[in-house]
Amino acid sequence: MDKDWNTIDFLRHVRHDWLNKIQLIKGNLDLNKPDRVKEIINEIITETKQEAKLSNLNIPQFATKLLMANWENYYFRLEYEVLAEEKCQLTEDEPLTQWIALFFQTLNQHSKPFADNHLFISIHSMVEGLRLYVDFNGQLLNAESMIPFLQQQFSKQLTLENIEFSDKELVFEVWMNRDKTGK
Repeated sequence: MDKDWNTIDFLRHVRHDWLNKIQLIKGNLDLNKPDRVKEIINEIITETKQEAKLSNLNIPQFATKLLMANWENYYFRLEYEVLAEEKCQLTEDEPLTQWIALFFQTLNQHSKPFADNHLFISIHSMVEGLRLYVDFNGQLLNAESMIPFLQQQFSKQLTLENIEFSDKELVFEVWMNRDKTGK
């Protein structure tokens, strides 16, 4: 079950993340590793730019879910990349957010606890809709048991395509058509 975040919880996690980054920089400075410090700073800049791109897509519930995913107690680490920055003006935020929340829960149930599990989502926002390329690498307890979830219909606008899986990888695309009615 997802945590119900309040402002204090949110700020506590943000502060903790930034403190960890500063301590990592300080530790590498103390070890006289300026090249590693530059790498860390570049990683922070890249991550922050991606957060800004995600936040600017005009799908706030979905963006919030991705931004806060690594604060949940999932058995995987999420990374994402926004490749196209077309605003999602008519994409339905709520069904997309409900789907990603259910996917995270289902993937978590089928991921081997404490394994090196990584989930990467590439986000392409286009005039026609939103496409997610989803790539999980890690250890699934039973990859085939994920198939019913991946094959069910979530909304008339949301479809999953090109599903490939094994016990160590799950790859598929999510296509969210624009709501042309403007509801």
